[in-house]
Amino acid sequence: MITAGLASVTFRGRTVEEVVDLAAGAGLGVVEWGADVHVPPGDPVGAARAARLCRERGLTVGTYGSYYKAGDSEPADFDRALAAAGALGAPRIRVWAGVRGSAETGPAEREAITDDLRRCARLAAEGGVAVTVEHHVSSLTDTLDSALRLRRDVPGLVGHWQPREEPDVRECLADVTALLPGLAAVHAFSWGADGFTERLPLADRADLWRPVLALLAGDGAERHVLLEFVQDDDPDAFRRDAATLLSWVGEVA
Repeated sequence: MITAGLASVTFRGRTVEEVVDLAAGAGLGVVEWGADVHVPPGDPVGAARAARLCRERGLTVGTYGSYYKAGDSEPADFDRALAAAGALGAPRIRVWAGVRGSAETGPAEREAITDDLRRCARLAAEGGVAVTVEHHVSSLTDTLDSALRLRRDVPGLVGHWQPREEPDVRECLADVTALLPGLAAVHAFSWGADGFTERLPLADRADLWRPVLALLAGDGAERHVLLEFVQDDDPDAFRRDAATLLSWVGEVA
């Protein structure tokens, strides 16, 4: 089952209330909360308030998007982020798999990152929270092979996928297929040839997202697909993309 939602970082300049209003008003079902602005670590009262606002509008809390960087951040920073995830009621906490790409990370550094991820996963599991790493440049998830190795080396690690710049449909489908069934969430957006600086309507990449959503829905598992990077950070563009995403999710339900 796919639930369409919103990553709060899409609207960093807006309040928690505004993010909730936008998501609920567009008919979405889940909000992924970011730690950089909306639900910072060290503010459990604010986290609980974001959770309450979601409940009041019929929204589910998704992943807590922390900026903890395994092998690089201070270990105590994860404790603070995990406490915020607990106050938020998030089922998962997202961390970064280091700060360099896999080709630039030597064996000793990779092992240190892997050990830290194991520690994080163990601590999170004690509170019923899963740890996930986003597929992202400048980290050990920058290639599929490296990401799959990380999954093998860290028991319980959950996948979080997003397309890269100028995504090739066949490569994306191969990535998603390889990451299933342990793929919990996806960031959905459409970029042009200039990547992040050229944001397109989600509908412009129907060739990518329709088959990706069909793959995600194939085994009936619960997954979140979250809108991010809407054109000009514009609420109207977001509403348009939300309607598009909901229509596609309906096709594969």
